[in-house]
Order: sequence, then C-alpha cells, then structure tokens
Amino acid sequence: QVQLVESGGGLVQPGGSLRLSCTASRSISTYAMGWYRQAPGKQRELVATVTTGGSTNAADFVKGRFTISRDNAKNTVYLQMNSLEPEDTAVYYCMARGYFRDYWGQGTQVTVSS
Repeated sequence: QVQLVESGGGLVQPGGSLRLSCTASRSISTYAMGWYRQAPGKQRELVATVTTGGSTNAADFVKGRFTISRDNAKNTVYLQMNSLEPEDTAVYYCMARGYFRDYWGQGTQVTVSS
C-alpha cells in the first residue's frame, strides 16, 4: 500500500512554468511512476512516465515542454511543465504502478489562463 500526495498546482499565465511534486508514503524505488491529467468533460490521459531505472516517456502533446523525473531518496516524482498552454488546464494525477494494482493521488489543479 502506498499513499501519494500531489502538490505544486495553481494558476499560471500562458507561456509560464510550474513544477508538480508527488510524494509517496513509502519508498517508490520498485514502482514505475506516472503523471496523468483529466480536463473537464474529457477522459484521463497519460502525460509522462518514468521507469524504476529512470527511463522516461511522454505523450506527444507535451514532448519538449514537460519533463518527468524521480528522486527515490525523497520518495518523490516531479513533473516540470514549461511553455504552458490553456489546453494544459486539467487536474493532474500521480500514479504508482505496483505488481498487483495501481495507486493514485488525489490530484492537483493546474489552470493556464491570462
């Protein structure tokens, strides 16, 4: 069992940056981690993932703008978001992939608006 708590969301102007953090209640070294997002009226979608070995992958719509990283010593995963666009407005969720199930945080709101 692992609890995940996201932070770092907020209101930002187009072109701005935010860094989201996801802190776990226990070691994440054996979990693949990911960030997902869900905009109003839309399905939850994958944003980026990082494996236990540190390999990363990102959705095409965020490549070159968002970067996922992990710090196992701090039990934390980050999502650095640059060049934010209004279309990035959503609730962002952290996910930990365990052997038998996935664990989710409660989400953090990101709003991109002038």
